[in-house]
Amino acid sequence: MEKAYRHLPYFFLLAIPITLAAFYPTYLVQFPNFSERNDGFTHVHGIISVVWLAMLIAQPFLIRNKKYELHRKVGRLSYVVFPLLILSFIPQIVKSSHYNFVTIFFPIADSVVMIVLYSLAIYNRNDSSKHMRYMIGMTLVFLFPTLGRIEPIWLGIVDTIGQDINYGIIYMILIGLSFYDRSHQKDFKPYLVSIPFFAMHQLVFHLLF
Repeated sequence: MEKAYRHLPYFFLLAIPITLAAFYPTYLVQFPNFSERNDGFTHVHGIISVVWLAMLIAQPFLIRNKKYELHRKVGRLSYVVFPLLILSFIPQIVKSSHYNFVTIFFPIADSVVMIVLYSLAIYNRNDSSKHMRYMIGMTLVFLFPTLGRIEPIWLGIVDTIGQDINYGIIYMILIGLSFYDRSHQKDFKPYLVSIPFFAMHQLVFHLLF
């Protein structure tokens, strides 16, 4: 792992408390008597998402501890888990269309950004510098379903304002990392490539909402 990113694995650990805070009020608190809206498809999506999140957290730790072969094995496992994750959004999209057709934007838009950045990461899998940065960009999509729940539930921030806050956080992270890499003479272009996809995500969001 690049020396400048040696503490990256610990930032990925923040995903655990963020996820718990986001999904506890509307999902985890219902265990084991879930509402009808949280059906079997929701549980499958949740399980696959947890597996995917665990893989994202584990990968930088494996690199940090020089477990390169295990890192590659987990990476190859993602070829199965990632498509399953995307497919698990389909029942959610169908179900959301019955409540409010516009709400299907979120799973569709999130999936598109994830697919593009994950594909770029895999395409550059032999270039560890670009691979890592595209994976970081893809991981930022995780902020939409998590902060998007934390803000209205825990902070009382209305959806539109909350979403713009989320976009702002993502832009600050990507721009901040770009300047950080530039100051260390590293390849920051993957972060710049990621920004337009989040910008299109935001543009479509405001067109619909």
